Amino acid sequence: MNRVNILTLVLGLMLLGGCASHKSTVEQTQRYEDPKDPLESFNRIMWDFNYEILDEYVLRPTAVAYVDYMPQIARTGLLNMAENLEEPSNSLNNLLQWKLDGTFISLGRFLLNSSLGLLGVIDIASEIGLETQEEEFGEVLGKWGVGTGPYLMIPALGPSDVRSSVGDFVDTSYSPMDGLNFYLGFLRVGIKALEGRASVIQQEQQLSSSTDPYAFVKSAYFQNLKFKVLDGKIVKSEEEAALEDDIDAFLDNL
Repeated sequence: MNRVNILTLVLGLMLLGGCASHKSTVEQTQRYEDPKDPLESFNRIMWDFNYEILDEYVLRPTAVAYVDYMPQIARTGLLNMAENLEEPSNSLNNLLQWKLDGTFISLGRFLLNSSLGLLGVIDIASEIGLETQEEEFGEVLGKWGVGTGPYLMIPALGPSDVRSSVGDFVDTSYSPMDGLNFYLGFLRVGIKALEGRASVIQQEQQLSSSTDPYAFVKSAYFQNLKFKVLDGKIVKSEEEAALEDDIDAFLDNL
């Protein structure tokens, strides 16, 4: 998968929050074996609750109705506005990683879209080549060497970990998101949740056909965390690098 597909899939899987797990042999053999998932027994219960109840009866039907009845131009404007509120946190998180280009691009996007873009409804910045430089505080902590901590399946929110949960709290403490009242904050989160859920409706079969959907999502989640912290760079182990060198030497001698 390329970066866009990975991020889209994992975001959707986060919003799905779970699927019916195979509770017999799979659960017995995998429970407690993963050092990143010491709370697997609880997490699997939350996984089933999120998908079998919240997603089936609330999130998925609402997302389908939202796509069917909300005009595309309105959907785009609302999503632009929600994402524009995150630009100041993107700017600061870029700065904390010494990514100066991303710092100024994010700041410029916020100023431009908030003014000429009618509070972010119109993404003028992208039209002139200033693409989103999204960075989360959880990624900052990862760059600083902080581990993820235990895997968490949070009710209604889906997959997370201690580091990301702390990062999400910090991100919402930045201005202007810290100034949103409950209703505006709920609207912002709801818009992103509906768009994220709608974007993976066509990929549901991939999840349901997995031998153990819970383990599949957990693996994808941690791969995506690593991908974001490393900015998409592939880091090979010493064994992988040595094997690749041996293969290259062998091919050179053919």
